[in-house]
Amino acid sequence: MQGLKGLILSGGRGTRLRPITHTSAKQLVPVANKPVLFYGLEAMAAAGIRDVGVIIAPETGEEIRTAAGNGSGFGLDITYIEQDEPAGLAHAVLTAEGFLGNSPFVMYLGDNLLRDGITDLVETFRSEAPDALILLTPVPDPEQYGVAELDNGRVARLVEKPKEPQSDLALVGVYMFTPAIFDAARSIEPSWRNELEITDAIQTLVDRGLRVDPHIVHGWWKDTGQVQDILEANRLILDDLSEHVDGELVESRVEGRVVIEKGARLERSTVRGPAIVGSGSRITDAFVGPYTAIGREVEITGAELEHSIVLSGSAIRHLEYRIEASLIGKNVAIKRGPALPKAYRFVVGDNADVQIL
Repeated sequence: MQGLKGLILSGGRGTRLRPITHTSAKQLVPVANKPVLFYGLEAMAAAGIRDVGVIIAPETGEEIRTAAGNGSGFGLDITYIEQDEPAGLAHAVLTAEGFLGNSPFVMYLGDNLLRDGITDLVETFRSEAPDALILLTPVPDPEQYGVAELDNGRVARLVEKPKEPQSDLALVGVYMFTPAIFDAARSIEPSWRNELEITDAIQTLVDRGLRVDPHIVHGWWKDTGQVQDILEANRLILDDLSEHVDGELVESRVEGRVVIEKGARLERSTVRGPAIVGSGSRITDAFVGPYTAIGREVEITGAELEHSIVLSGSAIRHLEYRIEASLIGKNVAIKRGPALPKAYRFVVGDNADVQIL
């Protein structure tokens, strides 16, 4: 099998993560203080792939180019490919055909996270040499996913979000293809969503008698398309945290697996891990509980939070109750107003979810 290339899809609009994604690409929302996209790029590099195409959208492409650069920081050579409209995964494959040429390739959805990476998968693809290899994982709600039905260890049928699933094996957002996928993608019609579905293209390979192999994922996998998924991915990654304290502790203590980055300062505060506090942050008279990721240059004073993500530049001050299960964007200010008269005052973006308990 000739040299394998990589294709990372980083063009989606991220409507389910608004209002965060009104101003930032969903693939750049950080999990454990690292953009989701970077985990995919690192997985490609770890699997020995060097040439990677990154599909970008006109609206967020420049931000992604700035964040990932030319790929040298990951040991990669990145080529950016603009997809003019979000017309489906199979459309993205066709958009990248000029970059991919005759090479087999790995396609990785940029907002997905795989705990165990793709190195074993790449080895299987190289050694077994099927026409396509798809990742599957058992899920409790297969009707929410593309689902694969197997026959004697081979993929027999793919159904997108079936009303009555015949299998609990959902497609994970990582696929491996030979160039046979291009003709298959060109032969299909748009779905009811007016998109060229990758499930239809793979089904075409199966119908043509080509070999599509499944690979069952046993480690965890997360699609970080919604807030609760991002918080869960944050929890899972923090569970593997290696503790180190490079910041300054003043009358403060850390408990468990905690990372305090260089330049961060804690005063009269407790951080209970697993948790991470980014460089330049100031935590004063505060409690940071488990499964929390505090970005860079964040100020937390007189407040408590846990199982949350706070992006860079934000400030949380003097709150009466603990913040939990929250995703707080960049440069956000959360503070108590004057004691009286008591009232709520909000400036809230589109599609936000505000709960007062």
